[in-house]
Amino acid sequence: MLLKDQAAIVTGGASGLGAATARKLAAQGAKVAVCDLNAKLAESVAAEIKGVAVTCDVSDAASAEAAIAQATKAHGPARVLVNCAGIGVAKRVVGRDGPMALADFEKVIKVNLIGTFNMLRLAATEMSKLEPQATGERGVIINTASVAAYDGQIGQSAYSASKGGIVGMTLPIARELAQFGVRVLTIAPGLFLTPLLANLPQEAQDSLAAAIPFPRRLGHADEFAALALHMVENSYLNGEVVRLDGSLRMAPK
Repeated sequence: MLLKDQAAIVTGGASGLGAATARKLAAQGAKVAVCDLNAKLAESVAAEIKGVAVTCDVSDAASAEAAIAQATKAHGPARVLVNCAGIGVAKRVVGRDGPMALADFEKVIKVNLIGTFNMLRLAATEMSKLEPQATGERGVIINTASVAAYDGQIGQSAYSASKGGIVGMTLPIARELAQFGVRVLTIAPGLFLTPLLANLPQEAQDSLAAAIPFPRRLGHADEFAALALHMVENSYLNGEVVRLDGSLRMAPK
């Protein structure tokens, strides 16, 4: 995909992996719409990269449709969508107070899995109508899963299920959208130094890093963004889920 001067949308773009990706795409000449529920942070990132901030609840059909329309009005139809929006709630199926509330499980599935599909279906529809580039491509969609899709730990039933769903839908959707020249890929990150982990004491961060064979540290958001950029630019990558985890295979004891 030739990225310069093309429109891109990054969900969850106000912080962490999404913000790093928005910056990386903008540095390559893309016109980026920073979509996030946190309007203030989204505006800050958008101002930094000369993009546009769009308030969006990815799990809501009307909100997602409005976000796509706003981004399109500002930059034209997007050829790139990177889905980084997501939540992680650690809860046991059977806790001290009884069974996990069904609403808690549903919320994680709705935001992470349904929210990803919601944005994908809308962006893919618009991409399918575009003129192909010289490469034959009309668009690229990159989703964010997690190593928890494969190595989920106690308390991650909802999170692992949501990320496993993203992994599972990657290949069939890539095969379906191939007829339009739209590629679909997924990144499954491991332990990254996002704002959530950055707030942990250094001792806790070191303990997490000890579970990573090499390099023995937490991942950097820019490394996720670099992989996302490579996926956009490498036209032969399609239908793949790439683990980005330093060969992490299980959580630390």
